[in-house]
Amino acid sequence: MGAVAALLPDGRLHLQHGPIDLLIMAEARADGPSHSAYRAARDRFRTMLDEIVSELPLLRKPLGMIPRGDIARRMHGACTAVAQGDFVTPMAAVAGAVADGVLSAMIAATPLARAYVNNGGDIALHLAPGADYRVAIAGLDGHMTGQIMLRAGDGIGGIATSGQGGRSLSLGIATSVTVLACNAATADAAATLIANAVDLPGHPAITRRPAHDIFPDSDLGARRVVTHVAPLSAAHIARALMQGAARAQALIDTGAIAAAALVLQGQGVTVGDFTDRATARTERTIEHA
Repeated sequence: MGAVAALLPDGRLHLQHGPIDLLIMAEARADGPSHSAYRAARDRFRTMLDEIVSELPLLRKPLGMIPRGDIARRMHGACTAVAQGDFVTPMAAVAGAVADGVLSAMIAATPLARAYVNNGGDIALHLAPGADYRVAIAGLDGHMTGQIMLRAGDGIGGIATSGQGGRSLSLGIATSVTVLACNAATADAAATLIANAVDLPGHPAITRRPAHDIFPDSDLGARRVVTHVAPLSAAHIARALMQGAARAQALIDTGAIAAAALVLQGQGVTVGDFTDRATARTERTIEHA
């Protein structure tokens, strides 16, 4: 089955194809959606999955040869920007890169006051001068615990979350890591690597399995991913979070990301200017215009 598009009652556009599921908002003016931007999003989205699948063997390998397609190149570039010697494949940025690609097509099609593409919580964002965007923060139980306010001129074009309980396997034990960056692909890749850094190697409370035992075609291969984390002491939580915070700070220092919020078993730490934007700790992001 090919790509499916539907205009929702609240004025947003829903696009779905295989595992990719997008919610999109585009405003040409403050009083309504931009249907020309929606048409551009739909047209660009139609071929995205096939483009990615055609280069999957390369995208599942550690960074090396530059791929051909637009989305694949976005994935590779984002991971290259944040790797800093880590093991990573371009797949770490796939959700964000898809969101960025769709948003780019929308912006090219027509002037927009405000727009976002939400790919399962990884969000590509466009704000024209004077526009702002409020991101609701929710725990894994669905209850809202805070918000982030972003404004035009902040330089934030991407928001992404990674960690335990997400859609992908993780080498670390973070409940979640939410990252603000210049685009969604970079935020996606950075969130993955920071979440991996929140870890306590060899700790008996952590259960791990080879990634290929869970998903035979995982890009992580035989690397042992976290499948369960029993309750940890406050000292161990703090130690793991500080390791992740150091990784986040290193990315901030290079200019790769703007800020990060890390959570492990109800305890959190923020790095960068996240504390100026968020009113509470985060376990996953949900969009809210």
